[in-house]
Amino acid sequence: MCGIAAQHRTDSTPDLDAGTRMLLALAHRGPDDSDHRTVGEHAWLGHTRLSIVDLDGGRQPLTAPDGWSLVCNGEIYNHEQVRAELGGAVFGTASDSEAALALLRTGGPAELHRLRGMWALCAAAPDGRFVAARDPLGIKPLYWARRGAAVHFASELRAFPAEVQDAVESFPPGCYWTPEAGVVRFATAVPAADPAVWEGIAPEVAEKATREALVDSVRRHLMADVEVGVFLSGGLDSSLVAAIAAEHCAERGRRLKTFAVGTEGSADLLAARAAAEHLGTEHHEAVFTAREAIEVLDEVVASVESFDASLIRSAVPNWFLSELASRHVKAVLTGEGADELFAGYSYYHAEHATGLDAELVRTLEELHGLNLQRCDRVTMAHGLEARVPFLDAEVIAHATALPAAYKALEPDGMEKGHLRRAFTGWLPEELLWRRKEQFGTGSGAQDLLSPYWADRVPDADLAAAADALGVRTKEELAYYRVFRRALPAVRPDRVLTRFATA
Repeated sequence: MCGIAAQHRTDSTPDLDAGTRMLLALAHRGPDDSDHRTVGEHAWLGHTRLSIVDLDGGRQPLTAPDGWSLVCNGEIYNHEQVRAELGGAVFGTASDSEAALALLRTGGPAELHRLRGMWALCAAAPDGRFVAARDPLGIKPLYWARRGAAVHFASELRAFPAEVQDAVESFPPGCYWTPEAGVVRFATAVPAADPAVWEGIAPEVAEKATREALVDSVRRHLMADVEVGVFLSGGLDSSLVAAIAAEHCAERGRRLKTFAVGTEGSADLLAARAAAEHLGTEHHEAVFTAREAIEVLDEVVASVESFDASLIRSAVPNWFLSELASRHVKAVLTGEGADELFAGYSYYHAEHATGLDAELVRTLEELHGLNLQRCDRVTMAHGLEARVPFLDAEVIAHATALPAAYKALEPDGMEKGHLRRAFTGWLPEELLWRRKEQFGTGSGAQDLLSPYWADRVPDADLAAAADALGVRTKEELAYYRVFRRALPAVRPDRVLTRFATA
């Protein structure tokens, strides 16, 4: 995991001073190293590194013998397969990112669909060729600002020079950009699915396939030359990830590290403790108070780069969790994405009982600007990499192909019954069938934050801001003010996705 910045200019040479400032703004994303390079007459690439794979040889920008250079943020889990498929291609490092560089050099940006993982990249050649691209789901962030003949790219909004902040936009997932072709889509977030594939198949067969898909993904996401832990909330999704990872570590003579957070006595903290005890992990906890939650709000909002109230509520406990985990590991697995794949939220069933598949696809496609943005920013603020095995391309393809009936509520109203049955025996029944609580609720954060603003933001302020700024609650207005202080010129309509309700 890293931070990247880049410039492409056709009117002059790149602005090296601006590039240096962009890299400094991203230092938290890559505390281990930083470097940059001018490529040809028109491009500049910068990189801050958190060393996860090929600790000694993976420094970026990576450069090929023909002068092509690349900076990449993220992880490419099938890089060994890509290397094997390219046969005669020459590799100078063991870095997973070099597989992306090799594809660009041998087949061009249309070949990027072969990469499996979470990544955003910029690459340039001495002859003026330039490519920027982002993974199909947008797990890793990438923004850009186009002004005249200059184009800037960066991993976070805060990195852009003040003079172009008002032009910054979110770079579209599953797309690449070149100066010649513009924006070109190379992959979709969710592949076309044919639920008829599963018609007439016994539920037990589908459950086995779901289990195998997730087990394979978790094991693949443990790829690293450093230790990888798990964020464990005690809910179904993170507990399943922890169970698979714990088994994998045990096979290799290691003990998995797990991390939980909450207010004293909160539901998530207690459930995570029980799951860790059952799995035999080395478990660590962070307990936060109301005072501490309020004290970090400005930092959290500025880091998440959003003012959506639901996002900030869940980001606050994640802040303390990331701070804790970063003292022990460099990377963690999370349970993000399971609810969007297997219909874990109650509104899916209350409002979309018909048309469920379409709503699941819609929310998956918006994740890059919501939960994935929160997950990336809060962890990277502490130099920690977060990986999301539920959002592996093969897991997404499998889950979205399952008929909607497999994602319907159980007779007692329990959600995700199919996923729970797929892992019968992996967890105690009381954890396997624990009812869903959103992270901001289960950790105790919502009870601390939502009421806090009732008497602190005047009614008149909200009434004036609701129409002018589109904020919906006093809490959201408070976060908007922090957002605006951190990013005074950024246009929220160009860079933010928001939950349907605050």
